[in-house]
Amino acid sequence: MEYRELGRTGFHVSAISFGAWAIGGTWGEVDDGESMNALRRAVDLGVNFFDTADVYGDGRSERLLAELKRERREEILIATKAGRRLNPHVADGYTPANLTAFIERSLHNLKTETLDLVQLHCPPTDVYYRPEVFGALDDLVAQGKIRYYGVSVEKVEEALKAIEFPGVQSVQIIFNAFRQRPADIFFTEAKRKKVGILARLPLSSGMLTGKLRRDSSFGADDHRAFNREGASFDKGETFSGIPYDVQLEAVEELRSLVPSGMTMTQFALRWILMFDAVTCAIPGAKNRIQVEENISAANFPELGNDTMQAVENLYASRIKPLVHQYW
Repeated sequence: MEYRELGRTGFHVSAISFGAWAIGGTWGEVDDGESMNALRRAVDLGVNFFDTADVYGDGRSERLLAELKRERREEILIATKAGRRLNPHVADGYTPANLTAFIERSLHNLKTETLDLVQLHCPPTDVYYRPEVFGALDDLVAQGKIRYYGVSVEKVEEALKAIEFPGVQSVQIIFNAFRQRPADIFFTEAKRKKVGILARLPLSSGMLTGKLRRDSSFGADDHRAFNREGASFDKGETFSGIPYDVQLEAVEELRSLVPSGMTMTQFALRWILMFDAVTCAIPGAKNRIQVEENISAANFPELGNDTMQAVENLYASRIKPLVHQYW
């Protein structure tokens, strides 16, 4: 496993880490026993960084990670998120009192005295123009409740604004072969300021596994069934905000670029790791088999320049007009 430095935290995290949204909920049926086996296998294979949120299964994901940390001796770093428990989810809700309450709940779920990394969970854009919110996070660091903090964003503009605050150590942002805009400007600025980047939705909600079809079905509790047009949260979080059929066609073009011996999943993840500004990709997994396929991506050699250019060309011709200026 390759390890990369996360911002200025001193943490060195696995280049392929573990996104724990799916084991919490809204990705279809999930079994806690199978989820724990997936988490254990990830640690066995060198993963030391796990990303979760207080709203994933209403704390279910955090509680599973607490169990993992209790039973293992290896270093396990856990990043969680706060803010989406607000109802309504508005900028005025990001008060010191509310943030403290969210942090206290995550401390309880994760059975710890200090959270390794807390990320604001895709707050409204106006939050990035309120220094007092980041001052509240500084206070929580001073109180010893959190070690470091960062943000999870929807838009590149939010990411650029967030890293103006000196305490921001990391930015979690959607980045994959079908959402390439962060690499234009933001990656350069993040590297300059030594801010870590967590690439979320690295497989575009499963599309870049190459396993989905036109007749693939999703359960009623799976956001890929109910949020394609942004009915419950930002549209860009589901299939990267790109029409399903358009992505299916683009995936078929990508298949010809996948080197012999690699799966589409491994190719999609290895492509992300080609960007040295990225600290880690955080694909989700609900079972051991998915974990093993994800993590093995880090063991492949670098992709060639011709391959990287071909992916860029495919994005420019098929995908860019649909997403590039939205997020």
